[in-house]
Amino acid sequence: MKILLIEDERELRETVRDYLIREKFMVECAENYAAAMEKVNDYDYDCILLDIMLPDGSGLSVLTHLKKMRKQESVIIISAKDSLEDKVAGLDLGADDYLAKPFHLAELNARIKSLLRRKKAGGDTSIVLGNLTLYPDTRQVCVEGAELTLNRKEFDLLYYFISNPNRLIQRTALAESVWGCHIDQADSLDFIYSQVKNLRKKMKSAGSQAEIKSVYGLGYKLVFDTP
Repeated sequence: MKILLIEDERELRETVRDYLIREKFMVECAENYAAAMEKVNDYDYDCILLDIMLPDGSGLSVLTHLKKMRKQESVIIISAKDSLEDKVAGLDLGADDYLAKPFHLAELNARIKSLLRRKKAGGDTSIVLGNLTLYPDTRQVCVEGAELTLNRKEFDLLYYFISNPNRLIQRTALAESVWGCHIDQADSLDFIYSQVKNLRKKMKSAGSQAEIKSVYGLGYKLVFDTP
């Protein structure tokens, strides 16, 4: 999958680029409005990460140009401008999502994957793994068609796991993605352990074919075993 990162802040640009490359994405960068316009005119991308405040122009103008060209790229605005007006303007111009700075890389990764799945599925946002179905828009989870009742953190954990199936995930990564702060405190990691334990129990009781397994001393992994 090919991503265009439009961001003028060098340190953030390099951090995001290196992280996404490790996540197996192909990443191109543009550090200003002129470079961004050249890229979107000459190439097609699966997803564009777009900063609104650029030194020589506005990211909203890039969005307007994409709309005029009838481009099909998914667009996530990443900006420190977190006012309601900025969000509405960006979404009205065709952006698919809005992530305010500072953000966590794991959350950005999950949002990119969610958009790409939605695009591949023709707009269907549900995620299916065996007999388990997760609906991000309504925050519902069903097993064999029956709704599985989860609290907010349990849903966030499952959403992160199902976005990274069969992948070892450390507890600190879960804390960064779902809690976003205090990831170095023991009580936070203990809380993760408790929430994951409850989530596993609920999934097992409901007969989910997807299962969260512990990897001793390392973290967790969501696996799917066919019956």
